[in-house]
Amino acid sequence: MQAPPEQLGSFYLGAVYDVETGQRTEMPLNYDARDLVTHAICVGMTGSGKTGLCIGLLEEAAIDKVPALLIDPKGDITNLLLQFPDLRPEDFQPWINPDDANRKGKTVEEFAIATAELWRNGLADWGISGERMRLLAEHTEYTIFTPGSEMGVPLNIMGSLAAPQLDWETESEAIRERISGTVAALLGLAGVNVDPIRSREGILLANLFEHFWQQGKDLDLEMLITAITNPPVKKLGAFEVDVFYPAKDRFELALQFNALLASPKFQSWLQGEPLDVDRLLYTAEGKPRHSILYIAHLSDSERMFIVTLLLENMLTWMRKQSGTTSLRALLYFDEVFGYFPPTAEPPSKRPLLTLLKQARAFGLGIVLVTQNPVDIDYKGLTNAGTWFIGKLQAERDKERVLAGLKGALSEAGKSEPADYSTLITKLHNRVFLMHNVHEDGPIVFHTRWAMSYLRGPLTLPQVRMLMSERMHTTSQPKVTQRSASSVSAAPAASIVDEGMQRTSHQPQSAPPGFQTMPPAIPPDVTQVYLPCKLEERDAIRLVEQRAGGRIDVKNVQLLYEAGVLGAATVRFVDQKRDIDKQTEMALLARGGRQLTGLDWGRAELLSIPTSELSTRPASVEERQGPFYASLPEGAATARALSGAARDLADWLYYNARYEVTMHPELGIVRRPDEDERSFNIRLQQAARERRDAEVDKLRGRMQKEIERVAERLEREQQALTTEQARAQAKQTEQWVNIGESVLSFLMGRRAMRSFSSATSKWSQTQQASMRVEQRKQNIGRLQEEKQKLEEMLQAEIDAIIHRWEDVLDNLVTEAVKPRRTDVNVRAVMLAWAPLWRVVYEVDGREEATLVLAYVEPEN
Repeated sequence: MQAPPEQLGSFYLGAVYDVETGQRTEMPLNYDARDLVTHAICVGMTGSGKTGLCIGLLEEAAIDKVPALLIDPKGDITNLLLQFPDLRPEDFQPWINPDDANRKGKTVEEFAIATAELWRNGLADWGISGERMRLLAEHTEYTIFTPGSEMGVPLNIMGSLAAPQLDWETESEAIRERISGTVAALLGLAGVNVDPIRSREGILLANLFEHFWQQGKDLDLEMLITAITNPPVKKLGAFEVDVFYPAKDRFELALQFNALLASPKFQSWLQGEPLDVDRLLYTAEGKPRHSILYIAHLSDSERMFIVTLLLENMLTWMRKQSGTTSLRALLYFDEVFGYFPPTAEPPSKRPLLTLLKQARAFGLGIVLVTQNPVDIDYKGLTNAGTWFIGKLQAERDKERVLAGLKGALSEAGKSEPADYSTLITKLHNRVFLMHNVHEDGPIVFHTRWAMSYLRGPLTLPQVRMLMSERMHTTSQPKVTQRSASSVSAAPAASIVDEGMQRTSHQPQSAPPGFQTMPPAIPPDVTQVYLPCKLEERDAIRLVEQRAGGRIDVKNVQLLYEAGVLGAATVRFVDQKRDIDKQTEMALLARGGRQLTGLDWGRAELLSIPTSELSTRPASVEERQGPFYASLPEGAATARALSGAARDLADWLYYNARYEVTMHPELGIVRRPDEDERSFNIRLQQAARERRDAEVDKLRGRMQKEIERVAERLEREQQALTTEQARAQAKQTEQWVNIGESVLSFLMGRRAMRSFSSATSKWSQTQQASMRVEQRKQNIGRLQEEKQKLEEMLQAEIDAIIHRWEDVLDNLVTEAVKPRRTDVNVRAVMLAWAPLWRVVYEVDGREEATLVLAYVEPEN
C-alpha cells in the first residue's frame, strides 16, 4: 500500500482492517500525536503483536522528535536500536537467534539473508522507504541504560537522593509524596519489609529526608546511614528519638543499609549518568533522546526500587514544566504488571497514578503495556484516552478489559457505541481494536511493519555489544578544552618526559629588552601580577608539540611583560525583550614598552578573578628570573592610566555588545543565564505548540467548508437515490403502457389514445432519466470540490509542518548595546603578564619561543 504523506504530529500506525472480510484496507491509520497527552494503554496476549505496535508508535514519536523515557522490564524495547536502513544481511546477522535459524533448517548466514529479504518486502508492502528509516535514526538519539550494571550505560541512582529543586512553601505536599516514595523504595531495596508509612523505620527515614531537603542539602547513602545512627532531629512526634526508636534498633537498621553500601555489586549503582529526567530526555546539545531503562537483569526488589525512583523524579521534572496541550514527552512502560495492581499498594503505584491524573496538563503522555490484563487497576486507568486491544488468551481477560473500557467510557461521558465484545473476539495477530475518546467510534486496524528489527529480548551481553559504539560519547561528559595561547606556537598535548635534558643551574642573564628588577613605578600607580597558571613543564610540552617531537631544552626563563588591566562592569538592558544582563569584564592590553595610546580592540578578555591577582611575582629558581620588560621613564603614570580608563569606557560603549539569540516569529528570546541546550528544548516545544495551534485553526476554518460541501453531497446522493427510484418506476410504467397500447392496437380498440399515452409516458421517462443524470453530474462536481478542498487542506497542513520543522535554522542574533551610564570602569592598573621563554636547540641552532603563562593548560 501507499504510505501516507509524512506529517509531523501524525503517527502512521497501520491500516484500517475489515473484520467482516478479514482483510486490511488501503486506508492508512494516522493517529494524532496529541491524543497521547490523554495517555494510552495497550493490552494483548503473547504473540498478539503488542511489541510491533508499540515499537511502531515509538518510531513515529522519534521521527516527530518527541523525547521518551522507556521502562523495559523484559528487554523487548531494546529492539528499537536495531535499525538497518540499508537492509543488508550482514547488518542483521549479528542479531540472528541461532535457534530460530535451526528451526528453519538454515545456517545463521542463510537466515540473515532471508530476514533481510523479509524486512525489505515487509517495509515495501507498507510503503516505508529508506529515507523514512534514515529520519528515524537522525531525529533522535537512542541510549540503553542498565542500572546496576556496566553492560549498557550505567545509571547513578544516588542523584535521586538529591534535594528536589522545588519550593517548600508551595510544593510541600509534592515533596513529601516524593519522600514517601523514595523511603519505600530504599526500604524495599535494603530488604526491610515494613510499612513505609506507619513503621518506625519509615517514619525515621522520612523525617531525615525532610530535615536535609528543607535545608537544600543533598543526601547520599553514607550520609543517611550516619544520620540513622545519630539523627539530627531530636523528636519524632511527641517522643524523643531514642524513646520512639532506640539507638540499638537504629543501629540494626543502619547495618542493613551499610551492608547494601558495602556490597561490591551495589557500587555499579553509584556510577554513570545521574538519574536526571531532563538529561534522559535530551542530550547535552538539546537533541531529543529515547532512553531505554533496561531492568530485565535486576531482582524484583531492585526493579521496584529503580522504577519508583524514576517515577518520583518524573513527577518532580513534570511539575517544573509549563502547561501545554501539545505532546512534550512520553513515558512508556512496557510491562506494568506488578507495578499497578488493583488492591496492593507497591511504592510504584502512587507516583504512577499521580502521573496519570496530572501529566496531561504538562504535555506528558503515558503509555502502559501489559499481557496480564487481569492484575491491573483499571479504576486508575479511566484517565487513559486511547485503548489498544489485541488478541486475548482467555475469556476472563476479555471480561476484565471490557470492564475497564466501560469505566473509561463512563469517565469520558460516552455510551458504548459498538459491540466491543464481538470485535475483540474477531481480532487476529497484529490486528488491534483502537478505542480513542477523540474519535467517534472504535477502529479496527492492522499494524504496519516495524522499521526496527524485532529480534526479541536482548541479553546483557547483547546490550553491551549494541551500546559499545555509543557508551563513550553517551556516558562520558563532554569537556570543552580551552587552548593555551602561544606567541609563536600552537597548543600541545604530548606528555613531558621528566628525564628531559636541562641546563645547569647557574644564574642566567636577562634576555634582551628585559631586566632583573622591575622598573620604578610611581606610588600612585596600582600594579598587579597576573597568576602563573602554566607550569614550566607545560610550557615545554607546548613547544614540543610545535617542534613535532623531543627538544633539547637549554634554558627556561619566566618573563613579565607590562600591560594595562581594565576591570569594568557593563550592563545591557532591552526592556522589549526582557533582557537585563550585567557582565563583569577584565581586559588586558599588552602594549609592549608603551602604555599610552592602547588599542583596546586588541585586548585580551581574561577569565581571571580579581582574587587571583597578586602584588608579588611568582617564585622561580634564581636562574629562571623572573625578568621584567623595561619601560621608558614616565611611561607608567597615574595620568596615563586615567587616560586609558577613559579610552576603555569609550571603547566599551561603542563596541561592547550582548548577543541575543531569538526566533523572531515565535518571539522566543534566549535568556541571559540560559544555556543553549535549554533554549533549544524550549524553542522546539514552542514550535510544536505553534504548529499544532496553526493546524487546529486551519482545520477549524476549512473543515466547515468541507462539511458544507459534504452535506450538499449527501443531499445530492439522497436525491439521486430518489430520482433513480422514480426513473425506474417511470420506465416500468412506460413499458406497461407500451404493452397495453400494442394489445389495444391488435384488438382494434382506442389505438390513437393508447399511442398518445405511450408517448407521454416515454417523455416522462426521459425527463426522469435526465434528472438522474443531472444529479450524477452534481455529485461528481461536489466530490471533486470536496477532494480539492481536502487536498488544499493537506497542502496547507504540510506547509505549516514544514515551516516549523527546522525551527533551529531560523534563529537570528541581535546585538544589545549598553547605555553610556551602564558602562562602569571600576579600575585600570598596571599589570605584569607572565610568559615562559623556552630556549632549545634544534638542528644545531638555538631557538627561543615565548608561551603565555597566565592561561590555563589543556587538560
